[in-house]
Amino acid sequence: MTIFGLGNPGPRYALTRHNIGFMVVDSLAARLGFRFRTFADRAVARRQFSGDELVLVKPLLFMNESGTVARKQLERRPDALLVVCDDMALPFGRLRLRPAGSDGGHNGLGSMIARLGRSDFSRLRIGIDAPARSSDGVDYVLERFPAEQEELLPEVLERAADACLAVVTQGLERAMNRFNPMPAPGAEEKSDR
Repeated sequence: MTIFGLGNPGPRYALTRHNIGFMVVDSLAARLGFRFRTFADRAVARRQFSGDELVLVKPLLFMNESGTVARKQLERRPDALLVVCDDMALPFGRLRLRPAGSDGGHNGLGSMIARLGRSDFSRLRIGIDAPARSSDGVDYVLERFPAEQEELLPEVLERAADACLAVVTQGLERAMNRFNPMPAPGAEEKSDR
């Protein structure tokens, strides 16, 4: 399986909401001892895992060109894929695995669908909350998480990495049953107030 973590390249975007896909793939690489090799348009790590080769990819073109990298990667090595990205429609930290779907207004997913010519690929969307006003979406995704969410971010990344590995080892349906119903971090505390 090939797991694409979506984000924007460079230090300016490293810890922004839109880069949570990169963060999850980095978390997976650290956990599994994978090392990335950097090419002109992508960083790739590959290694045997659970009896098959697992490939982690971070497209190094900007978000709206993610599909260009995915197409090149999959032309060279056809594979099942899982795309990991942020989602403003979900509460912070909420995970949503799906076998297919639309881009939901996400430029990275839109690019993947356009360049691959299909939308029937698995995706893991990770909630980043919505901006106070819908017109602030572009600026919002390019901002860092607030301190309260940054504190919970390691737990979110850990669960998202667990979800990715569950897809690899148990299949998408079982992973969906396990991770989609889970509340976002801190949800229990908030409901008690």
